[in-house]
Amino acid sequence: MIQFASMAAIPVGLVIASSVLAADQPVLRGAAAFGDWRADEPGVRRLIKPEDLPKPYATKSASNSASLADMPADTKPRLPPGFSAELIASGIDNPRVVRIAPNGDLFVADSEANLLRVYRLAPGSAKPAEKSIFAGKLNQPYGVAFYPPGNDPQWVYVANSDSIVRFAYRKGALKASGKPETIVDNIPSNHHWTRDIAFSPDGKTLYLSVGSGSNVAEDMSRKPDGGLDAWVKSKPLGATWGAEEGRADVRAFDPDGKNGRIVATGLRNCSGMTVQPATGALWCVVNERDALGDNVPFEYATAVRQGAFYGWPWYYIGNNEDPRHKGARPDLAGKADIPDVLMQAHSAPLNIAFYDGKDLPADTGFPKEYRGDAFVALHGSWNRGNRTGYKVVRLKFKDGKPTGEYEDFMTGFVISNGEVWGRPVGVAVASDGALIVTEDGNGTIWRVTYGGGRS
Repeated sequence: MIQFASMAAIPVGLVIASSVLAADQPVLRGAAAFGDWRADEPGVRRLIKPEDLPKPYATKSASNSASLADMPADTKPRLPPGFSAELIASGIDNPRVVRIAPNGDLFVADSEANLLRVYRLAPGSAKPAEKSIFAGKLNQPYGVAFYPPGNDPQWVYVANSDSIVRFAYRKGALKASGKPETIVDNIPSNHHWTRDIAFSPDGKTLYLSVGSGSNVAEDMSRKPDGGLDAWVKSKPLGATWGAEEGRADVRAFDPDGKNGRIVATGLRNCSGMTVQPATGALWCVVNERDALGDNVPFEYATAVRQGAFYGWPWYYIGNNEDPRHKGARPDLAGKADIPDVLMQAHSAPLNIAFYDGKDLPADTGFPKEYRGDAFVALHGSWNRGNRTGYKVVRLKFKDGKPTGEYEDFMTGFVISNGEVWGRPVGVAVASDGALIVTEDGNGTIWRVTYGGGRS
């Protein structure tokens, strides 16, 4: 259970009423966008471009892990005017990804407890009418997906750190009726262990993200067996070898786990995936590498293009060579794709959800300007002198295409430069248009709704 601190421990900024927060601020660009938690508040907008990258080692690499504090008494996350957050649950061991079943149930991966939890909320409320453990004895479960896509799935797929399993499912079930069936096994699971999954809109393709096994593949100075030239000719662009073989990738399978193939390479740690409703494109949010300085390299969200290489470990954000692999892969120079939306370095994006809203009545859910945008949970990192992240941001889209801007949406999880009470992980849009957010600092789940005047 959460232990509540006294009100005296709450900094003034944490309890400012949302109605007085800035609603429309100028976009911060370039170095001005490299702020920290003290400048974060709903409505702050940033636009970061590849040319804004500082040189590596422009600042020292910091080791600045946050101490986890109790959630202050009577506090809630800060939101834009008209929005409010209600607590669904607290004291959960390690709530991570949250996904919405077709009937509206919340499926939450409790990763360190090795459980998949279910919450059924009372209509229009954050109060659970029912809650249950759908399945246990999992292995660091993270990603969750329903198959086939649509209103009547027959299976719940769960991504463990080392496998994908599925459970037979009937709409409204609160407990698995049988044992899990292993669909994909032998997934490498050390170091980055968060495996997300998603289905293509037609249900024919199961996507899996597999993060790297190290920060920057230090052991890949050894050439692959048979030599680099032979490797390059026989493998996808940017494919890794040795202990990193099959990692830092997005993979694809048929729904039965067969016909495995690589979709894209060079994604150091795609911890969150989703399909954009407007286009059917697969999107990833990626934790980039550490130890190059406070603002290098940028984290990112991107549409994942078939056959694309995103740079890791040799390059980052396009044709920027990692100095720790200088001269190692000149054949890859100029071949790394530039991601679609760049975010501050070391903010640790973990999950992404699009706000579709097409099935909602016009006067429900979030205001119309949110529809088509995406929400990203930033978990926060140890590798920055003045911490950033620890918030949920909104990626701006226009006509289905990202503008590159992102905006602080849900903040207030940081207490001081040394302490935080919340670390956002999961984001999902409920069937009634509410935004569901998990955070694993104090093990809470939140329901965010809009009740202000509509535009």
